[in-house]
Amino acid sequence: MDGISHQDTLVYVMVSISAVDRQMEEQEMLRIGNIVKTLPIFTNYNSDQLVNAAKTCRDILQEEEGLETILGITASLPRNLRETAYALAAEIAAADLTVSAEEVRLLQLLRNRLDLDKLTCAALELAARARHQDG
Repeated sequence: MDGISHQDTLVYVMVSISAVDRQMEEQEMLRIGNIVKTLPIFTNYNSDQLVNAAKTCRDILQEEEGLETILGITASLPRNLRETAYALAAEIAAADLTVSAEEVRLLQLLRNRLDLDKLTCAALELAARARHQDG
């Protein structure tokens, strides 16, 4: 992955899904921060690293083939982190209680690039939606 850590790659996934509809909602950004603070994969990953990864991702996404670059980086995750990447993308997409068409499309692209089966992805999406229900 050319020096890009697994944690940075997971941040790229979360920032990309948040930015894909061109509306980075506050709920999504708060959820990214909370995920980084609580998930074991992010142990010893600090807020400076998160900010730097988010900025790098934003810069990549502004390039002509930026999304394709992010998908390529994500595809190089080890097999054991591919479901995690998809689960995090679904979590951020569900954070604001609406999933835009652009987010759905990016989830489809991620599923294909990460070589995940539809049933697993549907379960991860359902779990993310269930966690964000408010009543």
